[in-house]
Amino acid sequence: MLQFDRVSLAPETQRLRAQVREFLAEESAHFPKPNSDFVTGYDVEFSRKLALRGWIGMTWPKQYGGAERSFFERYVVTEELLAAGAPVSAHWIADRQSGPLLLRFGTQAQRQKYLPGITSGVDFFSIGMSEPDTGSDLASVRTTAVKDGGSYRINGTKIWTTDAHRNRYIICLVRTSAVSEIRHAGLSQIIVDLHNDGAQVRPIANMAGGEDFNEVVFEDVMVPADRIIGEPGSGWEQVTSELAYERSGPERFLSSFRVFVELVRACGPKPQPHQCAAIGRIASHIMTLRRMSISVAGMLQLQGNQENQDVGVEAALVKELGNSFEKVLPEIARLALDTDKLSNVFRETYEETMLLTPSFTLRGGTREILRGVIARGLGLR
Repeated sequence: MLQFDRVSLAPETQRLRAQVREFLAEESAHFPKPNSDFVTGYDVEFSRKLALRGWIGMTWPKQYGGAERSFFERYVVTEELLAAGAPVSAHWIADRQSGPLLLRFGTQAQRQKYLPGITSGVDFFSIGMSEPDTGSDLASVRTTAVKDGGSYRINGTKIWTTDAHRNRYIICLVRTSAVSEIRHAGLSQIIVDLHNDGAQVRPIANMAGGEDFNEVVFEDVMVPADRIIGEPGSGWEQVTSELAYERSGPERFLSSFRVFVELVRACGPKPQPHQCAAIGRIASHIMTLRRMSISVAGMLQLQGNQENQDVGVEAALVKELGNSFEKVLPEIARLALDTDKLSNVFRETYEETMLLTPSFTLRGGTREILRGVIARGLGLR
């Protein structure tokens, strides 16, 4: 059964929000062309400045470089970064899910080795889940990791791997034992050093002219056995818990936010009735999705405090509704304006967002997979 508790951000988060806005105003030179899609800005220097503020790994223990702050405080920082269109792609995945994955399932040696590099803005991670011809059906992955002495020999291909051509590490979902009747069994996750282990990274150009996605090919890539996360065979439990972090954040409904900002600016202080209706429609969607997303952040906070609470279904619903909204937002905005009088800024923002929208549903699971997760959670299948 779905559960979205009514959650309010604590008053102290407002002080943090003001601090983040002040920081962003000071560092605006890092994003001369803002865009709220988190994969469009890769700026190592900006990520390191965030790290100096303690805004990467905010909820993690201090012994690993974290700040031991709440998920609500992290939510505020995330929300402000996205709304401003800041370039966060470099550290995004490591902060959002690779680090929490290692905290929950990794060994102490792995935490000590990798987490301080993330919190200091030095080491960045990619995700190696999807594969060619498998879509979002993670149980059908074919990349293998076979034990060979004190190492694992990896063979296979990963695809849609964000920033793998820039990042230091990738956490790959692999088969460490043969396929059985239980399709989810035999899966593990392993850390691969993209700079030194011999994986081949091939950027994939998108319609917007960027190369955020990549294909990563493993041909007899040897990786030390101590890079397996947790126990071999526990990969399915890991990825399903990891996807809750990936699917529930504000990035799942703010990727088109700059179009909304430019719509409001274009309409001016006295919008026409049909423009008021469009602005109200978009704002109501954002407010509803935001409440749902904050509620999931509250459940993740409880989960971090050792409460047994699975938020996978709620997170999937946030992403499904959020992605649908992100795709329709630009069209609502376009229809509200006279196409002969569109400003250059609105036109550029709109066109870039339209080129990026096909990727929104690739990240974190397709619509069909998400609806299956939701249906199972509701007992409908």
